[in-house]
Amino acid sequence: MNRISIPTVEQSHAASQPLLAAVQQQLGVVPNLMKVIGHSPAALEGYLSLNGALNKGKLPAALRERIALAVAEYNGCDYCLSAHSYLGQHVAKLSAAEISAARDHHSADARSAAALQFAFLVASKRGQISDAELAALRAAGFDEAETIELVLLVALNVLTNYVNNVVRTSIDFPVVTAGQHHAA
Repeated sequence: MNRISIPTVEQSHAASQPLLAAVQQQLGVVPNLMKVIGHSPAALEGYLSLNGALNKGKLPAALRERIALAVAEYNGCDYCLSAHSYLGQHVAKLSAAEISAARDHHSADARSAAALQFAFLVASKRGQISDAELAALRAAGFDEAETIELVLLVALNVLTNYVNNVVRTSIDFPVVTAGQHHAA
């Protein structure tokens, strides 16, 4: 059960309504996460701005979804696991095996595997990455811009994981539960 209300778009703060309408236009729905964040127009604007900017970055959608899955699994966020499993399958066209592997910060693709391992380390070590860990990412072909984007993707996903874990946001995607899968 939600610990903070999930308003309809019409019940949302007036300043959040145009932002939520843009989400509706882009996605065809307004996920519960967006409605919850919309309690604060400033928070919604900040979240949507960073998310939109990173979507225009150097990292492809499939890798962004893998990162979201790895961070959500680490943080035990069922809402984000559910959302990104759905988006990974239907938008990024990841296989079930790749979705499961990403949750364990692995991939059959070597470059994606290096990014997932780095993202997991950023999350689990709260950014305290060693020189060797950064060198491993660079050896996998990630430049400085991509490295910064990976760190920001981790932070953005931690943000949504924490919001959903605090709120216990009702899941409006096919439900996926942290810790309940088997790596391929």
